[in-house]
Amino acid sequence: MKPLTFETVMRTVKEYFLMTLGMMLYSFGWIGCIMPVKGTGGGAAGLSMVLCHAFAQVGIDIQIGTMVFFLNAVLLLIAGFIIGWNFGVKTIFCVVVISLGMNFWQDVLPEGDFLHLERILAVILGGILAGIGIAICFSQGGSTGGTDIVAMIINKYRTISYGKILIFSDFVIIGSSMLVGFHIDTVIYGYVMTAVVGYTVDMIMAGNQQSSQVLIVTHDYEKMADAIAQNIHRGVTLLDSQGWYSKERSKIVMVVCRKRETAMILKFVKTIDPNAFMTVGSVMGVYGKGFQAISQP
Repeated sequence: MKPLTFETVMRTVKEYFLMTLGMMLYSFGWIGCIMPVKGTGGGAAGLSMVLCHAFAQVGIDIQIGTMVFFLNAVLLLIAGFIIGWNFGVKTIFCVVVISLGMNFWQDVLPEGDFLHLERILAVILGGILAGIGIAICFSQGGSTGGTDIVAMIINKYRTISYGKILIFSDFVIIGSSMLVGFHIDTVIYGYVMTAVVGYTVDMIMAGNQQSSQVLIVTHDYEKMADAIAQNIHRGVTLLDSQGWYSKERSKIVMVVCRKRETAMILKFVKTIDPNAFMTVGSVMGVYGKGFQAISQP
């Protein structure tokens, strides 16, 4: 067991603070933007909204946060018996904060569309806020539960990608809202909201982790490597290569850099060797000195 240090405590406090902030943004997106315009969406929150609407029709009033907690608790219980009780504390923490956050916003925010936005704008804003919240949660190692738990249960017996499970479950949940009185326009807005959430999460996660890998094929590889190391201050790796047509052996200059530095590297390459052959690819999850630190378990 690792010794408890001040840095460890502060890192843990920071992680849970950011997860709380993310889940409060997520819950505000639902309660403050999507619910007032009678929107819907996927995941546990979308299913909870459908169920709460169904119960309201028979005179039973349940807050959406309470329903989210109940659904996630049932899923966690089922998953515990099927795949084992190895859930992270962060997942349970996020599920609790989502539930409390939704009930909190439902109690303190005024009823009705207090933002006075067009319906499509309210749905998009709600999706963006929810996506930002999810991205913050993911970046700290947390999980929002819901379809994540369903995916773990399904993958116990069938190897199906998480993306397919998410798309199918959201499609079914949003479509089922028509069974409890929602109209087709609500379903369409629900799909729009789900797309906005997914796009927002991808953009934030990619922007946080994405870098460029530049491969440069040139005869002046030594001069090229020196120029990049001295001017861009990025590490350079030389890879052995051989042209298959010419059978000539040479070196490939490989550089991993931030996206914003790519144009500067290409400028130096053109200056040193206008005939150089280059490929630029996007890479994610670059860890080490000068990039993202490897998370400590």
